[in-house]
This record gives sequence, structure tokens and C-alpha cells, in this order.
Amino acid sequence: MSDFVGAGRHEPPGASPRGARGMTVKYFATIRTYTGETGRHLDDAPADLRELLTTLAGRYGTSFRRAVFSGGELSGEIIILVNGRNVRYLQGLDTPLAADDEVSIFPMVAGG
Repeated sequence: MSDFVGAGRHEPPGASPRGARGMTVKYFATIRTYTGETGRHLDDAPADLRELLTTLAGRYGTSFRRAVFSGGELSGEIIILVNGRNVRYLQGLDTPLAADDEVSIFPMVAGG
């Protein structure tokens, strides 16, 4: 894994660095509270979403794990998009990932 966010960067929020290759993971709203960053660039892509989230949970800890997992399944309080497509309409945690995918992780939002 390699970081792509930090103070003094010149890319728009959530953007990959110029010339970067590999998977991009973007965090939104309260998910950023758990990660402490807006995104991450991965040099080695995991095989599927479950592997990615397990790796990220190991990095970011219990709060992140609780946000994305519920009883070993994808939490109902989270929205995850792979290349703009909701994983709930793909294969959920078993959604295959490719090296150049963009994964976006959002908390469920309610209000009125």
C-alpha cells in the first residue's frame, strides 16, 4: 500500500496522484474520521472486496471494522461503489477487484 493523500498535495480531494497506477480507495464523510485520510492508493490489489476491507480494517482498527462489517457480512450502514457501481448489486463482499479499480466507501446518510 502507498499513501496518496497528505498535506500540501495539489490534486483535488480524492484524486489519484499523476501517473499513479493501481487501485484507488476513496473515503467519504464519517469514514474519513476512522481512516484519518481521504483516500489510499494500493499498489497490490486484493482479489475481492472482502479481502480489501479486511486489509483496511487491519490498518484502521475497530471503528473502521464496525463501520464496514456486521457479523462477518457487509454492514447495512455502508455504501461501497466499485467503479461507480454499488456492490450490493454486484457480488457484495465477493465482488472481484482489478488492479485499476476505484473503490469508494460512504456511510449511509439519512435526514430530511
